[in-house]
Amino acid sequence: MIRADRIAEVMGGKAILKQSVHSIRELERTIARGLPKRALRTTVERVLTIKAEVRRTMFRVVPEATFKRRTRLSPAEGERTERVARVIAAAEYAWNDQADARDWLTRRHPELGRRTPLEAAMTELGARQVEELLDRLIYGIPA
Repeated sequence: MIRADRIAEVMGGKAILKQSVHSIRELERTIARGLPKRALRTTVERVLTIKAEVRRTMFRVVPEATFKRRTRLSPAEGERTERVARVIAAAEYAWNDQADARDWLTRRHPELGRRTPLEAAMTELGARQVEELLDRLIYGIPA
């Protein structure tokens, strides 16, 4: 399991969340209070650099009209943001390099139905598949 502080760091850490996060319980409380919408942008920009791709991915997590009128994400939107951040943190842990993780997250994968791991992470079940792939990579388990 990826540590809560790594997930929080992907979402912008203390600078964005306005508090340090050291445990899953603290992360859960932070999400329940409503993440700043900047946490979503920071999470997506960790992997994507092209503005159109950033916007498209963000608006898959939170619809554009909703995103524009809010200052904070709802708990459900925060959970979706955390899920994407968790997958990114897991990839960075597995690859031990942010650039290598970014490359892996944005390449189509045959075990994900030719979706990228980032695309798969848009759903809970897809994120679980990505995490399973990463676990196999980390622990040397054959496919």
